[in-house]
Formats: sequence, C-alpha cells, structure tokens
Amino acid sequence: MSVEQIYTGCLAEAAYFIQSNGEAAVIDPLRETTPYITRAADNGVKIKYIFLTHFHADFVSGHVDLAKKTGATIVFGASAKADFDFHKATDGEVFNVGDITLKVLHTPGHTMESISIVHTNEEGTQDCVFTGDALFIGDVGRPDLAVKTDLTQADLAGHLFDSLRNKLMKLPDDIIIYPNHGAGSACGKNMSDETFDTLGNQKEVNYALRADMTKEEFVKEVLTGLVAPPQYFPKNVGMNKGINKTYSDILASGLAAHTPAEFKELMANTEDIIILDTRHEQIFKDAFVPKSYNFNIDDNFAPWVGAVIENIEAPILIIANDGREEEVITRLARVGYDNTIGYLKGGIDAWKEAGLETDSIVSVSPSELKVKMLGKINIVDVRKESEFYSEHVDGENVVNRPLDFINKNMADYDKDKEYYLHCAGGYRSMIAASILKAQGIEHVIDVAGGFNDIKEAGVKVTEYVCPTTML
Repeated sequence: MSVEQIYTGCLAEAAYFIQSNGEAAVIDPLRETTPYITRAADNGVKIKYIFLTHFHADFVSGHVDLAKKTGATIVFGASAKADFDFHKATDGEVFNVGDITLKVLHTPGHTMESISIVHTNEEGTQDCVFTGDALFIGDVGRPDLAVKTDLTQADLAGHLFDSLRNKLMKLPDDIIIYPNHGAGSACGKNMSDETFDTLGNQKEVNYALRADMTKEEFVKEVLTGLVAPPQYFPKNVGMNKGINKTYSDILASGLAAHTPAEFKELMANTEDIIILDTRHEQIFKDAFVPKSYNFNIDDNFAPWVGAVIENIEAPILIIANDGREEEVITRLARVGYDNTIGYLKGGIDAWKEAGLETDSIVSVSPSELKVKMLGKINIVDVRKESEFYSEHVDGENVVNRPLDFINKNMADYDKDKEYYLHCAGGYRSMIAASILKAQGIEHVIDVAGGFNDIKEAGVKVTEYVCPTTML
C-alpha cells in the first residue's frame, strides 16, 4: 500500500496516486494523463477509480481522458452534474482499492458537490484524509466560487463550518490531512507552505478550526479579505463539467513549428490571435515580436495567463526557448487555454535573421527611477491592492493598478503620457508593460527588480494601515 502526493508547484496543486494489491485510485488529476498511466504501468497496478473532490476552478482536470484510457470509474459527490458518465458517491459510501478502503464524506462549503475522502489502511486504521479544497493547511477553501442566485457567500461559509465541525474535525487527531492546494493558490487566503499535516496540529494553528469559534464568527473571518477570484475560474469549472479537447490533440496542434514567414502570416490572418513570449522578462525587453505578451515560463506562468487573458478560446502562438515548447503548451492546457496553434521555429533569433521587425521595452534600475523621481513622473504599482496598502512608493503621481485587472483599467492610461511600472520582483510589471504596449500605450517603462530593490535604492516609501473596505 502506498499514498503518493504529486505536487505541481507552478499551480500549487496536489494530486494523489494511491495503490494497493494491484489496484489504484487517482485523486484530483491534472490535465495530462501520462504521469498517472506511467505510475500504474511501472507498479503493475490498474487504475480503478478517479476521484474529483469538486469541480476545480483553478485548473482543468484530465479525468475524462484518463478514464477513457484506463477504464477507470470517475467519482464525484452526489450533487454533481456533468456531461459525461460518472458515479455519484453518497455520503459515507466506501470504495475498495486492493486491501484499503476510501470512504467519501460529503463536505460542502467551498462548493456544494465537495467531498473529502478518508483512507483506511490494511490494518483498519484511518490514517489520512484527502480534503480537496474544504480544508487546507493553515486555511479553508474560499466560499465564494459557487455563489448562485439562491446561495450566497455566507450560505456557503455556513455549510463549510458544518462540514468542518460535523465531519472532518471528528476524525482522529493523528490522521494526516492531504489537501488539494498549498501556498500560492488563489483558492484560499492564508495557506501554509506545508503540503500536509495532522488534524490535531491544525486544530491548534488553523484559525478556522478554533474550538470556541461560533458559526457567525467563522463566516465573518472566512469572508474577510476575499478579493475577486481570477476571471478564468468559472471557465475552468465549466470545462471540468464537460468533455474537452484531448491533451494529445492539444499537443499536436501546439507543437506545429512555423517559420518566421508562416508565423507572421498567421499573426496577420488569424482573428483574435494572441502571441505569448515565454522568455525571461529581462531578455524579452530587448527584442520581441510586435504585439507579444510576455509571461515568463519560469514563474507563475499559467495562473497569470488565466488571470489576464480573458478570451480562453483565442488561438495562441508561442515563442519559447528551444526545447520548452511542450512545457508551455502543457501549462496553458492545465488552465484551459487549449487553442495553441504552433510556435516560432528558431525563436526570436530566427525572426531577426529573417529581417523582420522587432519591438522593445525600456527597463530602468531602481537607482535610475530615484533620479527620474526628482521630476514629475507617473508611477504605476501593478501589485495587488493588499500589497500596495501595506507599503508603496511615496509620490504624488503613484497609483495602484493591479495586473489582475489590467483589462478593466486600460481606459485609465493616456496614450500620450509616460508610465513607470513596477511590481514586487519584476515579473508582473513586464507582463503589464507588454500588454499595454500591445494595446497602443507606447510610453511604458519597466522598473527592473521590483519593490524591495526600489526601497534599497533609497526611494521614499509610505506605509499604510489597510483600509476598512478591505477588511
């Protein structure tokens, strides 16, 4: 018997592969099926069940593909509705996998179909529980993603309180909690860097599990500080309820290698085309294909694409470092961007060798920014509102326009003005600069390094107490 946590850091997502005596179960798989099929083949086991703890909002699962390839049964909670065949698990239903059992607990609150799964080993001991997004390490799932006309955030939070108190907190204190997400996910507010813990320890350190907490207090604390979820979340939920393009078809289309001439023709003749350049931001700035958006693959690539690019069905052309094209396509598909139609063969070097036009973005150091601030300049802080109100550059013309809402804030930019953009470390500001430039805001300047470097350069900063509107 074994339980393997398969953690994907760029999404802060945990899937699980459980095997016993020739059989296996997969919980909350990602889009690509190969990791699970390979594990099953290597270990000589047959995947019997594919459990989804809920309809995930922050990634698209490959459960339908995996079921077709393995013959496994897809299992959801009893209130789930979908366009494919699956087993509706009743509260308390037990599934046998080799010599172990998996017991489904209905734990609504994050979503109404949410389930948790209790693992009982060969000795009959309940040794771990897979809590999905109901219970994280240090936090609980946000209760605002499944709001309907007859179901408010407070209603969902109340359901979550009951699920925690009446189901999960009644399990043994030494049981190990295996959640679906860790720190960095937008599915909660204050998740720990740890990816598992005992229930007993969480009762001591997790604010949402305080023994003396009333339902009213719980609802207030869970709802405090929530910001709008990324715009791709409801789209991913819809995809997880449906039958989507297969991962192999996505790869086949995305791995089409286009010469510079072909790439340019596709750019010119494809409606709603998006050009994603996935190189490091400080390399991208020097020369890129005009109208490209820069999302460095070596950071929180997929979540930021999902947060910013609103047309999830748009055709996408990619520019990547050699050999990383498949990685880019895979990470896009994980958040539902399935329509990659190829990449630039030879990358930006081939584009330049073909004599084609490139664009660039000016990037200044924090020290240069300090000198520029002796005059009157416009500074745009693209960090989240909570980051800005914690501490920001002091100045008359300093504004906060979070990258998350760049499309809504586009009208706030004057095409005739110059803007200095910064974030925490330089990643988000270059995304913003590239998008603004592609949309005709030509006079954008990136501040390399980010806020901490700006402080170290001696630029005056202002600390604020968070406004009550954010509490």
